[in-house]
Amino acid sequence: MSGVFIDGVWKSGQGPEAVSTDPATGEAVWREATASTSDVEAAVTAARRAFHPWADLPREARIAILRRYKAVLVERSATYAEALSRETGKALWETKAELASMAGKVDASIKAYDERTGVAENAMPFGRAVLRHRPHGVMAVLGPFNFPGHLPNGHIVPALLAGDTVVFKPSEETPLAGQLLVEALEAAGVPAGVVNLVQGGREVGQALIDQEIDGLLFTGSAQAGTFFRRHFADRPDVILALELGGSNPLVAWQAGDPGAVAALVTQSAFITTGQRCSCARRLIVPDGPEGQAIIDAVLDLVPRLSIGPWNGEEPFMGPLISERAAGHALAAAGRIEGKRLLEPGRVEGLSGAFVSPGLIDVTGVDVPDEEIFAPILQVRRVASFDEALVAANATRYGLSAGLVSENPALWDRFLARIRAGVVNLNRPTTGAAGTMPFGGLGASGNHRPSAYYAADYCAYPVASFEAGAVLDTTDDIKGLRS
Repeated sequence: MSGVFIDGVWKSGQGPEAVSTDPATGEAVWREATASTSDVEAAVTAARRAFHPWADLPREARIAILRRYKAVLVERSATYAEALSRETGKALWETKAELASMAGKVDASIKAYDERTGVAENAMPFGRAVLRHRPHGVMAVLGPFNFPGHLPNGHIVPALLAGDTVVFKPSEETPLAGQLLVEALEAAGVPAGVVNLVQGGREVGQALIDQEIDGLLFTGSAQAGTFFRRHFADRPDVILALELGGSNPLVAWQAGDPGAVAALVTQSAFITTGQRCSCARRLIVPDGPEGQAIIDAVLDLVPRLSIGPWNGEEPFMGPLISERAAGHALAAAGRIEGKRLLEPGRVEGLSGAFVSPGLIDVTGVDVPDEEIFAPILQVRRVASFDEALVAANATRYGLSAGLVSENPALWDRFLARIRAGVVNLNRPTTGAAGTMPFGGLGASGNHRPSAYYAADYCAYPVASFEAGAVLDTTDDIKGLRS
């Protein structure tokens, strides 16, 4: 295969060559020429040309192709998962789960399409009122690096089901993952032009959003989301679905066994090396013996976490996506004032992309309200549960939040007051499901949650009032002179 896929043809892009490397080893895993502006224009033109034929297909025909896509994913899951691990550094247990989620997305999206954007009909005196849904047109999908298969797949599958066509630009950090996704769609028989792939960095993304697209489906940083809002301020015809980051709180209060709490904290803050937008970034505990016992339990558990490359003994944590990302994360952690309970740092004997977990006690300290996409957890001690709620909501973000508690009354208060789109009880903040919506408030999104609700932004509603024949309604005209 080559770098870009436009109108059903794989070819080398006309832009500069790019290389993707395994962050654990530095080994090159993908090397191709990227897309030029003319490649991007051709991809959008192909998607536009393919739109009406694809949208006009019977829904069952689109479903059949996507079911074949699911079968291809299942068939290729082992090799695809290994490629994801090579490109991201994630452990195989994680990338195998990612492939399973990608395959499961097909059936979940079919169900969501029926429930959220299907057809509904009501009888009226003149005939009937019918609610239908129509696709928007050409959707640009910009993928992230942390789940380079699962997250763009979560946009692309519902868009194709709705009848949209797609131009997909993967993260420049994970071009191979994006290529394999499109190869699977091609193998499933997606018609030429329905899905197009352009590879490259920010300049390719800029060229794509400058085209006459009908929608932008994006998963990434809050900073990028702000840029997109401004870019499309004068284009209200372009639908934006933005799933952004978070500064997610985890409150532990009247929580019982500190060891059990520590396990939930660890799974919330350090899974995927902290590279999930729903990871807990802030742990809020009582100021006293209960909170100290939780902190001590976390400090006892974290050194037991295995850190290493994906192709060795399977670790709990792999590297960050790159050595550059690790440097940025450690620099950001260094700017946080507070007491170092556990200093994050490089990992001896491993590449510079590896970062060990960090815990910083920021009680009584003002800290930047920013997401650090790494295994770095801030701890804040407060005197009351009301103060815990205030501290939890003290962020411009609002993606995920969690309460660890054995007191049901506290859960009722937490659920009523917390501002977040994913709110969990006695489960990691990263807990999510394709059969539920996923998205947040404030700087975490634009009120267009993905996952099960992706169907909502892939099609628009059409209300029709229909009579079976032309009836004489002259008598209904008020004030008509004889």
